[in-house]
Amino acid sequence: MLGMAGLWGGYVWRVRHLSKHQREMQATQELLKARVEERTVELEAQKQHLEREIEERKKLEEQFLQAQKMEAIGRLAGGIAHDFNNILTVINGNASLLLLNDQPNFAEITDRSQQIVEAAERAANLTRQLLMFSRKQVIQPTRLNLNEVVARMTKLLQRILGEDVSLASNYAAGLPAILADTGMIEQILLNLAVNSRDAMPHGGQLIITTGTEILAPKPAGQNSGAPAGLCVRLTVTDTGSGIAPENLPHIFEPFFTTKEVGKGTGLGLATAYGIIKQHQGWIEVESTVGKGTTFRIYFPVMAGAATEKKSGPMTTTLPRGTETILVVEDELIVRLTVCNLLQRFGYTVLPAESGAEALKVWQKHKDRIQLLLTDIVMPGNMPGYELARQLLAEKPQLKIIYTSGYSEDLADKRVTLMEGVNFLQKPYAPQQLAEALRKTLDPG
Repeated sequence: MLGMAGLWGGYVWRVRHLSKHQREMQATQELLKARVEERTVELEAQKQHLEREIEERKKLEEQFLQAQKMEAIGRLAGGIAHDFNNILTVINGNASLLLLNDQPNFAEITDRSQQIVEAAERAANLTRQLLMFSRKQVIQPTRLNLNEVVARMTKLLQRILGEDVSLASNYAAGLPAILADTGMIEQILLNLAVNSRDAMPHGGQLIITTGTEILAPKPAGQNSGAPAGLCVRLTVTDTGSGIAPENLPHIFEPFFTTKEVGKGTGLGLATAYGIIKQHQGWIEVESTVGKGTTFRIYFPVMAGAATEKKSGPMTTTLPRGTETILVVEDELIVRLTVCNLLQRFGYTVLPAESGAEALKVWQKHKDRIQLLLTDIVMPGNMPGYELARQLLAEKPQLKIIYTSGYSEDLADKRVTLMEGVNFLQKPYAPQQLAEALRKTLDPG
C-alpha cells in the first residue's frame, strides 16, 4: 500500500511541477510576444521616420536639381543670346543699309546680301549645334572615310584657328570606313578645334591624327559605353593651356564652361559627346595644365552602309519646274518666302497656313497638285504626317516633302525621312529646296 501511495504522490508532484513549468513557459511566451509587439511598433515608427526623411531628402534633391537646371539655362541663355544678337545685328544692319540706299549699286547689293547669307548660316549652325547637343538632330549615316572628312575640313579649320596656330594632319593609310553622318563628324572637328583655339590665345599647334585600334571589351561599370573590336581612332591634340584636374570630370557636362560670360555657351564639348554617343562611339581625354590636351575618339568599323554622298560645287543655275505645289506652312513670313522661291523656280504655288485649310485647297485643285511641301508641326489637330496620309489615300502618286525646324517632330516611325530628298531641315537654302524638288518629282 505504501508503495502505491508513494507512486501516486510522485505522480501528483510531477503533474504539479509540470503545470508550474508550463505556466512559467506561457508567461515567458507572453512576455516575449509583448516585447516583439513593442519592438514591432518601434520599428514601424522608425520606418515611418526614415520614409519621411527619404521623402524630405528627395524634395531637397529635386529643389537642388531644379536650381542647377535654372542656373544652367541662365548660362545657356547668356551665351546663345550673345551669339544670336551679334548675328541679328549683321542681318538687320545690312538689310537696313540696302533699304536706306535709294540706288544701291550691284557690288553693294552683292556684298551686303552675302553678309546676310553668311550671318544666317551662322545662326543655322548655332541652332544645329543645339539640336545635336540635345540629340534631336536627324542623323544621316553614310559609309565614309575619316581621312577624307579631315582633309575637306583642313582649310576651314585653319581659318578658325587663325595665323598663330599651326595645323598638322597625320593620316593612317588604308583606313577602314565607318558608318557616320558627315556633317556631324565635321561638327565634332569644328567644336574641338574651337576649344583648342581658345586654349591657345598666344599661338600653338593643333595636330589631327587618324588611325585604327582594337579595343578589348570593358568590364561592367568601367567605360562600359566604349565600343569593342576594331575601331577607327580620331586623335586631336593641342599645345594649349590644358584643363585643370578639378574641371576634367565636368568638361562634357551640358553648359559647363570656364570661359567668360558671352565667350561660350558650354555646348561645344557636350555637343561633340552627344554626337559621338549617337554613333555608338567613345571619347577619352588627357590633359596637363600648361602643356596641352589630347582627345581620342573611337568609332566602330561598320559594314553595309550606303556609299558616301559627294557634295558637288554650288551652282548659280538652280533646277526649275512647272508643276503645281501645295505649300503648307503656318508661319507667314516663311510661307511667303518659300512661295516666292518656288514661283521664281517656275512652279505654280497653292499656299495654306494649316492642315484644315490645306484640305480645302486640295478639294478644289487635287487633280493638278503634284507635290505637297508641308511643315510637320502645325496648329490644330492635323500635323504634316496626318495631312500627307489623308492626301495619299486619295492620290497615291502624290509626292511629299516634309520640313521641320525641330527634329523631335520626326518621331513618326511610319515615315522614312531622307535629308535632301523627302525632308528639308529648316533653315534650308534655295538650292537645297530646288534640288530636293527635282529629286522627288523626277522619276528614277
